[in-house]
Amino acid sequence: MSSSPIRIATRASRLALWQANHVAKLLRKAAPDRAVEIVHISTAGDRDKTESLAGLGGQGIFTREVQHAVLDGRTDLAVHSLKDLPTEPAGGLVLAAVPKRTAMFDVLVLPQHADAQSGLDSLPEAARVGTGSPRRQAQLLHLRDDLQLLEVRGNVETRIKKLDAGQYDALVLAEAGLRRLGLQSRISAVLRPPTMYPAVGQGALGLECRTEDEELRSLLQRIGDPITQSAITAERSLLAALRAGCHAPVGVETTVAGDQLTLEAVVLSSDGRERLTATGTLAAFQAEMLGKQLAADLQRQGAAVLINPGT
Repeated sequence: MSSSPIRIATRASRLALWQANHVAKLLRKAAPDRAVEIVHISTAGDRDKTESLAGLGGQGIFTREVQHAVLDGRTDLAVHSLKDLPTEPAGGLVLAAVPKRTAMFDVLVLPQHADAQSGLDSLPEAARVGTGSPRRQAQLLHLRDDLQLLEVRGNVETRIKKLDAGQYDALVLAEAGLRRLGLQSRISAVLRPPTMYPAVGQGALGLECRTEDEELRSLLQRIGDPITQSAITAERSLLAALRAGCHAPVGVETTVAGDQLTLEAVVLSSDGRERLTATGTLAAFQAEMLGKQLAADLQRQGAAVLINPGT
């Protein structure tokens, strides 16, 4: 086995660094004889704090430069938040493992002075809700078409500061990110399905390495979680078959019972007025087929027009 350090490429935000260090700990436990190093990579999404995600190119703005650092040999491994990783494989790279998933839902975050247990129903008429996610926006409008949905950029801490400063009445954020940063006390309500379906891959980390690096691929498999891997395979198969990007108005929830995998999916119009649903169950080893079957069901219902209006 190689004795060279395993170099992990990651964005430099506090959340991305938590994720990279979490993977580093798993690797050190699995291979105590190997050193692990963290390499910071700046991405377009990190450098531009004002342009909307769609304006920056949408898919891949938080992953492309990190992937390039692995491909060109500066690093060996990329750690991604899987909800940001496009389903189209990057040539020369493989999604080698997915560690155990944590909290996968979205949450409502209210200003510090608000009732800590308030939910969406407590928001005033025309409340200003900060989220740049088309998936979250569509589902919020489906529930309450009076809401003002505003773009919010920056890391988690910056977004919360803007909320507390009065720029927004509420934020919708990923539960996993808040918990990883020790900010779970700011969670006012967990938005579970059918209120809000999370993004494909939400709460899970994706470990990407060079396809030909068989030794590292084998090591990464030791820190992966087969149950999470099956769920992620079903979700990403659905998204790929829908030809939808990771910023499309598509939400999913995957549950596992024994060796059975159940996938629920929703596709919405951008204004939230139209909402399509599909549910299916198959054995875990048929995860990819399950995703494709649900995608076909949603396509028959007209999903393509909602995902790509005007086509």
